[in-house]
Amino acid sequence: MSWRAEAIGLRCAGSLVHSPVYPLISAFAHKGVRTMSSTSTSSTTSEWSVKEPGRLTFDEPVTGLHVRIVNGTVNVVGTEEGPALLEVSEIEGPPLVVTQENGVLTVAYEDLPWKGFLKWLERKSWRRSAVVSLTVPADARVEVGVVGAGAVVSGINGPTAVKGVTGDTTLVGLSGSVRADTVSGSLDAQAVTGDLRFNSVSGDLTVVEGSGPSVRAESVSGSMIVDLDPEGPTDVRLTNVSGGIAIRLPHPADADVEANTASGRISNAFDDLRVHGQWGAHRVTGRLGAGTGKLRATTVSGSIALLRRPQQEDDPAGSAPGETSGDTSGPTNKKVL
Repeated sequence: MSWRAEAIGLRCAGSLVHSPVYPLISAFAHKGVRTMSSTSTSSTTSEWSVKEPGRLTFDEPVTGLHVRIVNGTVNVVGTEEGPALLEVSEIEGPPLVVTQENGVLTVAYEDLPWKGFLKWLERKSWRRSAVVSLTVPADARVEVGVVGAGAVVSGINGPTAVKGVTGDTTLVGLSGSVRADTVSGSLDAQAVTGDLRFNSVSGDLTVVEGSGPSVRAESVSGSMIVDLDPEGPTDVRLTNVSGGIAIRLPHPADADVEANTASGRISNAFDDLRVHGQWGAHRVTGRLGAGTGKLRATTVSGSIALLRRPQQEDDPAGSAPGETSGDTSGPTNKKVL
């Protein structure tokens, strides 16, 4: 189970938490902007065909954003002021169709619908690429679909939905509910304060400083690393088949815990939790604090690690009861099967 502990220690306690997580968009300044062709189909609908790099400013209010691209990158940033902006810095292949209708801004390929998106496997049509950046009102509802493309979404307060065939997604500072479905793409979520749902076949999930009321994740073979820093009770339910699960809880923690693995190993850093089973199936149960929150983790052949967040620097105790620093020759509170 050491690889899980090392992974969450490096990715959550160290470089990922305390360093900038991926460059975010700071402005939409683009020199040499070219014109995009546009048509107005009705008094409430406008349409543009984007065949080359350029920028668009949308004076009409935007309450929803739908983006679907193949290869390349999509960056979405929520803002509290100013109009919605679109910048296409690179594009190859067929044009992107941009429409604005009844407050919903759509940037997508004509042959790439949202419905059935994860089944879009026409690889001969993958010969296209676009780098798209958008700023929209923070309260907008956002839907992003990527095939072989990376996606970064930050500063959104409204609901966010992400679908990916391949390509990784990064979410930063989202306060609305989040739903992410991928085939093989991974999801990195930092400082997400809304409900988080994640479903994948083989994509990995990494949550850093998660403080939302619930986290639900299901995967077949992807790993799950979940670092929690909730402000109140949290309902966490993680299910996997062959991927490992690592969960880091705050100190002091407040959760009713039950974690199971049929053939994997269990690592537990909490004295108040009991580990059952010496051979084959392993199970850890117990209550931390008042047990207001819930933690459920299940994997068939993967390992499970329950880790403890370090105490705050202003804690006079300096370390949690039973933990040791430096000399590890004596007994510790970590139980490993």
